[in-house]
Amino acid sequence: MTVVGPEDLFSVAGRSAVVTGGSSGIGAMIAAGLVAAGARVLISARKVDALAGLADRLGGEGVCDYVVADVGTPEGSAAIAEAVAATFGGRLDILVNNAGATWGAPIDAFPDEAWLKLANVNLIGLFRLTTRLLDPLRRNATPGTPATIINIGSLAGLRVTEVENYPYSATKAGVHMLTRHLAGRLAREHITVNAVAPGYFPSRMSAFALDDESMRAELLSSIPLGRTGTPEDIVGAVQFLASRAGAYLTGSVLEVDGGAASAT
Repeated sequence: MTVVGPEDLFSVAGRSAVVTGGSSGIGAMIAAGLVAAGARVLISARKVDALAGLADRLGGEGVCDYVVADVGTPEGSAAIAEAVAATFGGRLDILVNNAGATWGAPIDAFPDEAWLKLANVNLIGLFRLTTRLLDPLRRNATPGTPATIINIGSLAGLRVTEVENYPYSATKAGVHMLTRHLAGRLAREHITVNAVAPGYFPSRMSAFALDDESMRAELLSSIPLGRTGTPEDIVGAVQFLASRAGAYLTGSVLEVDGGAASAT
């Protein structure tokens, strides 16, 4: 029996990847990790300055292009599909659906517009873009090297947190279920679909808690490993799922949260 060595087992070198919401936070961590590992990466987000700056920096380490797009709209999905055709010749190995939005408000004053916005970005837009990119993914999918879809869910979609972010937790739980549904449908086409459910990582979304000393201490006390996530934590999970090492996983929700989802 021949076992693939670790250099090949976890390699994503030469593979093409799209990372949505790739200009900051977890998306930027994932994009930087994939570029460092030798993948050809296309990042998308709504703000051109942040995108261009990151793409320029990562381009000095490997291959990174960008496209300005709002995945919460049909036009955004179309723009990303066009960029995939122009950048990768209409073929795609890895799709990381990371773009997301959150909204917090007291239960008695939670606006309808928050539900509409988060449903459009976190769930409907994720599904729309996935279906829009199925043909490029199919072109590069083989039994031995499946194409890979990785949806970024959340700890908030696994357990109730103290934050009043009702549509965020509901849509992220929906992402986890949608991941399983897509995995069952696309397995026959050699496309794996998995989700990563991050806990607390330093980002714009978590700044309200991590920048406050007392809130940070309370938050860390709820995490069994006693710390927030690092870029290596999220990059390692994504690279595992996108490489040969993760080729036999589909329909999984990988908790990358320091044990927070299981804490009592």
